[in-house]
Amino acid sequence: MDQESIVYGCIKDAVHYQDDAMRRQANRSAMLSLPKADEWPYLCQEMFAIPHMETGTEHYQTEVMHFGASYKAIEYEWAQWMEKFETLLNKMYWVSAVVHLETELTGTHTFTWESRANSHTPGAGIQQVQCEWTQENTFL
Repeated sequence: MDQESIVYGCIKDAVHYQDDAMRRQANRSAMLSLPKADEWPYLCQEMFAIPHMETGTEHYQTEVMHFGASYKAIEYEWAQWMEKFETLLNKMYWVSAVVHLETELTGTHTFTWESRANSHTPGAGIQQVQCEWTQENTFL
């Protein structure tokens, strides 16, 4: 069987801006700017649960944009995937983002981004990412 890798996580938006609709539209546009089909390693619209533009009193302020995909051994192309993900983040408003990478050979890796100030604004660049690694081995 091929090595399967699972990638999933979420991006939490920045609620410190008065113009809620503008912030949500910018984030939505960034995700919709992703291709429907991409060259390897894939980062595409279909990975994301892209929020609707609906706003109202029944919604919380923080929008959580989650994503996930299954790959064949993405860890060998992980630097390229991360570069594409950080390019997307740089187009968005957010306060934090997390990506989980589950691999059969090297265990689980968790990557986190936290904004330096109260939030990240589009075009402000990306901070240093933190990674936590855990590995569970089961021997039969």
